[in-house]
Amino acid sequence: MLDVLVSLSGLLLLSPLLLLISIATSLSVRGEILFSQLRTGVGTAPFHIYKFRTMKDATDDRGVALPDTERITPIGGLLRRTSLDELPGLWNVLIGEMSLVGPRPFIHEYVDLYDDKQRRRFEMRGGITGWAQVNGRNSISWEEKFELDVWYVDNWSLLLDLRILIRTVRKVAGGHAVDSDASETMVRFTGTEPVSRTDR
Repeated sequence: MLDVLVSLSGLLLLSPLLLLISIATSLSVRGEILFSQLRTGVGTAPFHIYKFRTMKDATDDRGVALPDTERITPIGGLLRRTSLDELPGLWNVLIGEMSLVGPRPFIHEYVDLYDDKQRRRFEMRGGITGWAQVNGRNSISWEEKFELDVWYVDNWSLLLDLRILIRTVRKVAGGHAVDSDASETMVRFTGTEPVSRTDR
């Protein structure tokens, strides 16, 4: 109920800002203003997440897409730094595919790469923000993300969610920990190598 009330109120109250961002995005990318991508939700069920588009469809002479850092528009960079590109995700919350707070949904093509412990993150709905996001987001490793996600699942409470929401607002206002050190987007997840053990 809290997710529905907050997401619906947010969509209504922020409608002027959403309209302004939509206009700015349409001028910068000259195409569809929303980016849709298949993500993994609760119980590993797939769903489409929605965000404001921050990159243009630019390619090199061979037709290969340019690196993300070269395709991000100035408006897109601003939206990412302030996390305003995530606002359309309120629709995902409203229709029950996501929560305001929870493990961040990753792209669905990773679904077969998780080990049993990492899959525990799918015991709860994914969130627009989460414990991993307020503790480093893209500046921490995949393994650290999973540890934080599982910790959240094991220690969930309404008070913890409120704490995460407050820290999210503070981090967004300060523009902290939005991008990884290596690039504008998080490096791809390729699975966690099992730890080998030698019998003695």
